[in-house]
Amino acid sequence: MAELNKVVAHFEDGSLLKGTTADFNVAKPSFHLNPLNGAPGVEVFCRSLKALFFVKDFKGGPHSSALKGFGNAPGTPGGKKIAVRFKDGELLCGFTLSYVPGREGFFMFPADGDSNNIRIFVANANVAEVRVGTDADELVRRVKSERSRAAMKV
Repeated sequence: MAELNKVVAHFEDGSLLKGTTADFNVAKPSFHLNPLNGAPGVEVFCRSLKALFFVKDFKGGPHSSALKGFGNAPGTPGGKKIAVRFKDGELLCGFTLSYVPGREGFFMFPADGDSNNIRIFVANANVAEVRVGTDADELVRRVKSERSRAAMKV
């Protein structure tokens, strides 16, 4: 029997859907999600996703608008630092074992060890920029600087 994963699907249009899945596979174009609200299961096409968050629970934690970056995160054994900026401006920081440009997507693990996210599947179609290794740190610094300048103008 396949493992049941708690997921939060963030779509390119800004909507989200919480539920469970047992058949997500990065090599397949779609998977089935059983919504929390008891609605019938739906087929989700990966090309419509921004990202799929595999979570510990559905309550989550308080969402911080502050950009944390990597801090002193220990990383994933063998993983590389990665910073992902989505087309909507959101920035995620973490570690990856599987980023390859040009693929449908990849998995990353959150830099924040206290995160409710276990792992995140990022759909490349909705990514504006990806930086790996020391370039990831530079992207975080650049985004922090841009946000700081924008906040001063307000």
